[in-house]
Amino acid sequence: MAIDASLLARLVCPRHLSPLSEVESRLHCEEGHDYPVVHDVPILLDRGPHTLWVAEASLDQVRHSGLSPERDLYYIDTLGISDEEKEALRKQLSEPGSCIDPVVSFMVGATNGIAYKQLIGNLKDYPIPMLRLPPANGEVLLDVGCNWGRWCIAAARLGYTTIGIDPSLGAVLAAKRVMRQMGLDANFVVGDARFLPFRTESLDVVYSYSVIQHFSKGNAIAAVKEIGRVLRSNGRSIVQMPTTLGLRCLYHQTHRRFREARGFEVRYWWVPTLRRLFTGYVGRTTFSVDCFFGIGLQAADVHFMARRHRFIIRTSEVLRKASKAFRGLCYVADSVYVESTKANTAISRTLILK
Repeated sequence: MAIDASLLARLVCPRHLSPLSEVESRLHCEEGHDYPVVHDVPILLDRGPHTLWVAEASLDQVRHSGLSPERDLYYIDTLGISDEEKEALRKQLSEPGSCIDPVVSFMVGATNGIAYKQLIGNLKDYPIPMLRLPPANGEVLLDVGCNWGRWCIAAARLGYTTIGIDPSLGAVLAAKRVMRQMGLDANFVVGDARFLPFRTESLDVVYSYSVIQHFSKGNAIAAVKEIGRVLRSNGRSIVQMPTTLGLRCLYHQTHRRFREARGFEVRYWWVPTLRRLFTGYVGRTTFSVDCFFGIGLQAADVHFMARRHRFIIRTSEVLRKASKAFRGLCYVADSVYVESTKANTAISRTLILK
């Protein structure tokens, strides 16, 4: 085991927030809990219920990792792809030669909904988006729900010390491979957004894209509360969320007759509700438009798309730029960034004492 020392210094037990120490390829806390490490990735998951079934699959696969060399490398059953896609992936793994990681080639279908459906198993390049953050000088950024690491790559390219966390072991191992392939560094953890296994006030930036939108209200509140806990004073969180009034969002809500979302279905949020939630648990909150006419449409991905989707993305970009002058457009965008700044803890304590 060779967990990065700077990562280990930030990790805590997700149950008790107590420090972790390395003992014989496992991490132990002073309360007596221990966690496995697979290919230098800490598995800091507790038993369910989980927000996504792949967390349970990751735990099960770790227990039985000696059964198959394939699982040791790829952990296919933790990826959340269909049985048909698993079979196609196994076939592709037996025929190496592609410059694209085979796991990413099949997970890309979950990267941007149906917009990437035609790329499953046929990916020729990695769709790496532009991260709307300033260049960094080693500030620590946590990507919550990192999946195969596209936002981790974007952050590392900007100079951030990057950590990705996701409940899928297969996904984070793919992320490690792709980062290495690109000559970039990042650390990864298998964990739960509601129980972030990091020391209080130990991170500079928390980023999350297309993740908390799938959580129930209670789980979303728990995740946002954790974001506020792990951020340093004056740290930033940037979280993508779908809105209730977006055109495409309204279409989907109508399609399911405005019933309560179930399972992994997307939840749609009122912008004022998001403001109260993030202001209450993180700090001062503002909004910016991510995109219109869908959730997750990125300008950097336009060359991957069919002609119809290219037109949609370009139109979305025009409206996004217009939203900087017409702030009301933020309320009818389909996807927004919730941007929060944690209050200076020392100043806040001083004010309370006064």
